[in-house]
Amino acid sequence: MELKAATTTLSALAHEGRLSIFRLLVQAGPWGVAAGEIARRLDMPPSTLSANLNILSHAGLIGARREGRSILYAADYAAMSGLLGFLMQDCCNGALEICAPLEGLIARAACCDAQ
Repeated sequence: MELKAATTTLSALAHEGRLSIFRLLVQAGPWGVAAGEIARRLDMPPSTLSANLNILSHAGLIGARREGRSILYAADYAAMSGLLGFLMQDCCNGALEICAPLEGLIARAACCDAQ
């Protein structure tokens, strides 16, 4: 991931509502959650939800698919892993006592890519 892409991604997450949506979708897994269900769980008006989903989508953090009459949104785990990897790149000049616990987080996130 390059600096410009990382900035766009972090900017999208730097909002309480969008971060809540993204966390909900990460927890939901690759199956995703219908837009109406996201709005209900987060008590978010549809227009606000739509704007936030659009920003997250343009940042490459989520994807959408139609299933019948519903649109299901899901986290893009590869994008999440890429952002975590970018943030950890060259961590602490190789000080393993600092980086080792954080590398475990990246490894767990990378496992989600296969789903």
